[in-house]
Amino acid sequence: MTKIQAHLFRQILQAVVIIVGGLVMMALLAQGLSRTDLILENRQSALTYFYIVMLGSPQVVALLTPLAIFVGAVWSLNRIHKDSEIVVAQAAGMTRWQVASPVLRLAVMCAVLHLAVNLWVQPAAQRTMREAVAVARADLAAALIRPGQFTTNGERLTFYAREQVNGELRGVLISDMTDPDYPTDILARSAALVSVEGRPTLLLRDALSQQLDPNQQLSILEFDQYMFDLTEFMKEDSELILKASDKYLHELFFVDRKDYFQNKEADGFLAEAHARLTTPLLNIVMALLAIVAVLGGDFSRQGYSKRIGFATGAAALVLIVQLALQSEAANDPALNAVQWAVPLLVIASLSWVYFGRGRNIGKRPPPMGGVLISRDEAVA
Repeated sequence: MTKIQAHLFRQILQAVVIIVGGLVMMALLAQGLSRTDLILENRQSALTYFYIVMLGSPQVVALLTPLAIFVGAVWSLNRIHKDSEIVVAQAAGMTRWQVASPVLRLAVMCAVLHLAVNLWVQPAAQRTMREAVAVARADLAAALIRPGQFTTNGERLTFYAREQVNGELRGVLISDMTDPDYPTDILARSAALVSVEGRPTLLLRDALSQQLDPNQQLSILEFDQYMFDLTEFMKEDSELILKASDKYLHELFFVDRKDYFQNKEADGFLAEAHARLTTPLLNIVMALLAIVAVLGGDFSRQGYSKRIGFATGAAALVLIVQLALQSEAANDPALNAVQWAVPLLVIASLSWVYFGRGRNIGKRPPPMGGVLISRDEAVA
């Protein structure tokens, strides 16, 4: 790149980085608010909360990068154009391609990064996030052990402990409603949470078990020690099932037809696969829209609000259409071809509109006679 192209590239890159950073922070804040139940309901640490929120950032970055390129390119090009920097470049004889190449190079770099995120980073982060959420929500120690409070795990288990001293629970009450016709109540002087063959278990000491038998007679049993297995009370979490956004590209294209769930969602997986490959093209679309909006017409010190307004509407329309196509392609696989057609046709159309006006925007047409003569020759 020439010095002026490098200057334009740095200006646009700086704007894009700032805008992406701002949008990502806002998106992560909104996403984080939806995860507050991890702390409020499951008593997880702030570190776990932020870890899970940050695992969602690759998907957020991928979604917002095309929009950030459009906003950053429009803002930067409009500012440097109004400062006459583009005019200087034109006067120096730079072609339309040379003026637009810094923006397009940045868009191609972002498209390659976007593709890498779609193919490898996002699936890995999404899988890790779902596993972390499942583990946090299945943490029975955090969910049940709240000294001085009655806590429940669904409708099957109620737990109470008077206090906790040095990791030992005192004054424990357990109401097991697994069988609603014959509920079991257990009282224990103390209890400790232990792991038996990898399963969470409450070790109850000096325990008393009360249960109604089929004859509606109260059966009372006393134990010096009693092992109460908590495995069957662990919450089942649907998030353990890998969704389309959690799968790698080859898993989306090559579906296990013997798996009922995968076979049922095969069209949705195929739509997600094509979306992973086509959405990076939106970075180039957004860059071309910004170029046409600012550089596609005559110079004006008053700004280009009308052209920018039209370009903004077009950018929003392209993004909405692409998202709608991805959603509809899950029901109609034939629309996967349209997912490719829309960005490619828009890129071709915008390229023809901008580059078709001439190879060099710095050259002015000669006078009507077609020959340029000097002042001395005119006097002679």
